[in-house]
Amino acid sequence: MPKDVAVIGVGQSAFVRGYQGSIRELAFEAFREAMQDAAMSVADIGASVVCSAPEYDKQRSPSGLIAEYLGLNPQPTFVIENVCSSSTSGVRVAYSLIKSGLHDVVAVIGFQKMSEITSAESQERMGRGADIIWESPFGTMMPAYYAMHARAHFTQYGSTEKDLALIRVKSSKYGVLNNKAVYRKEVALEQALDAGVVSSPLKVFDCCANADGASCVIMANADKAKGISNQPVWVMGLGAATAPMNLAGRDALSGLNCARLAAQQAYEMAGVRPRDIDVAEVHDCFTIAELMAYENLGFAEPGKGVELIRNGETYIDGKIPVNVDGGLLSKGHPIGATGGSQIRTIVLQLRGEAGAIQVPGAELGLVHNIGGVGIYGNVIILGR
Repeated sequence: MPKDVAVIGVGQSAFVRGYQGSIRELAFEAFREAMQDAAMSVADIGASVVCSAPEYDKQRSPSGLIAEYLGLNPQPTFVIENVCSSSTSGVRVAYSLIKSGLHDVVAVIGFQKMSEITSAESQERMGRGADIIWESPFGTMMPAYYAMHARAHFTQYGSTEKDLALIRVKSSKYGVLNNKAVYRKEVALEQALDAGVVSSPLKVFDCCANADGASCVIMANADKAKGISNQPVWVMGLGAATAPMNLAGRDALSGLNCARLAAQQAYEMAGVRPRDIDVAEVHDCFTIAELMAYENLGFAEPGKGVELIRNGETYIDGKIPVNVDGGLLSKGHPIGATGGSQIRTIVLQLRGEAGAIQVPGAELGLVHNIGGVGIYGNVIILGR
């Protein structure tokens, strides 16, 4: 795989509940950190891709507002929306813009200020992420959708509530070490198992939290990257796939086919196999989502993902460290910013700059970012 496009700067705001500023100020926090990381000026940015789920935004067409505030006029700006996978979709678009030769350097800015609306309004909008004619009217919300996935996995493979709780225990261990995470408390196994039920079998600690936050990924072609960065991180493989919006249209609920197909594409493009990955960030909006990701990404055979968490293989010192920044479960999940945050974590890992959560010698990292209830799947492989 030729090294044609690199990530040369990454940034992220703290993920918080109830951010006091505006969306433009929130985006600026991540953009400033990424620009400082890349040691660039706004004049160096050829285009921007702004990523959010607009049903949470009071500002219509936020890309224009944010580009203006960040000093990115008159460069072109674009808006991308693939719900929770928006910013990795933005990275795919930026990669294409750079590979085509239209732009040398592109900034991908993801954000979400979910506190702009109430929790009830947020749940209603999440419900409308399903088919509004054939599925949403039944009132199914995100926890219930993933609870169906959990029940299917339990039934087919014999996984248990304890296996899901073990995933949250790992998440909380590393969330404590992440100063940008919204939830920085350790969760004991008994605490996770005894928590209140949200949608059986999922309990409170099986679910990620809404949050306000922003992320930024600056990408460049090979010539620019080598001229600007001492440690460019290369985009080695990209995969993307979709699935029927209605769950009734899917073959099985014990995994996400869009993630499996996206992973196959990314591995093929990068010329690597699952066992070559040194560290991974997966979309753990619910504990069952991380368990399914182990299997969809090929880290374990279907039904064998539980062995990874039971044996501690997804911890920093395990066979395949996963979500050692706390994942969505501890960091929080500001929809449009999530994928960019995952990429930031992997970039820091590959540069050896991840501090207390550094995976020793990490050279190849993977990002798995899902939109909706397995509707959109993005997998990105990054290399040192």
